[in-house]
Amino acid sequence: MKQLFDTVSVSTSKLITRAYSTSFSLGIHCLHRKFHDAIYSIYGFVRCADEIVDSFHGYDKAGLLEEFKLETWRSIDRQISLNPVLNSFQAVVHRYGVERELIECFLQSMAMDLGVDRHDRASYDTYILGSAEVVGLMCLRVFTEGDDTLYRQLKPGAMKLGAAFQKVNFLRDLKADYADLGRVYFPSVNLARFSEQDKTAIELEIQQDFDEALAAIRQLPVSSRFGVYVAYVYYKALFAKIKSLPSARMMQERIRINNYKKVSLLAGSYLRHSLGVL
Repeated sequence: MKQLFDTVSVSTSKLITRAYSTSFSLGIHCLHRKFHDAIYSIYGFVRCADEIVDSFHGYDKAGLLEEFKLETWRSIDRQISLNPVLNSFQAVVHRYGVERELIECFLQSMAMDLGVDRHDRASYDTYILGSAEVVGLMCLRVFTEGDDTLYRQLKPGAMKLGAAFQKVNFLRDLKADYADLGRVYFPSVNLARFSEQDKTAIELEIQQDFDEALAAIRQLPVSSRFGVYVAYVYYKALFAKIKSLPSARMMQERIRINNYKKVSLLAGSYLRHSLGVL
């Protein structure tokens, strides 16, 4: 029965999510159960594309990404794929009306990682749009369940939240992106002389993104609000830790939030959500 294969497909995306991101896994767990499979499926799709460009060294990354792209469109057109991750993702695309433009924009940003290792402001904004903001919109399509008015209302905030998450990731991974992949995402920044002034300017931009995102989180339906808020709180905690450290530390190590702290943040988030004081 295809239903069994569909179940296995979602389980594969769920396994990928749990293996790669504790924070997102906990955030998904805090969503209404009806959204779990869809968000696991979106994350699995995004993660596989990202791994091609970030991790598959020694392989034909461009060829693999092109194959992944073609199979993505084929799976959506056919409404089935033997690739379990794509099979679960195409089901979400059809069920929730995820626009093809969002998927194309995401795949274009992944392709940028294969040919662009320094960004000006225009290419940086383009990359953030495709790699993060449209992913937020894919999730928002799920959370709004066909309510186009609510989707349009919350669209700017969802994009800002995706942007904030991605920019925090860039700060967290500054050393690895530069030393291992030769990439500098932040425009007009010389990482050989990464200064406190550079770091502060980036942090001010991220803080503005977070502030605008929180206003939208507060307007989400109850079924998704807590789960999204938990992810927001985790990233804000990571951001706060990064802000407390000197710029030199960013080029020395990958900053993390330990699991004990994550449990504490989850408890605090639940209390604030329960009291309606997000």
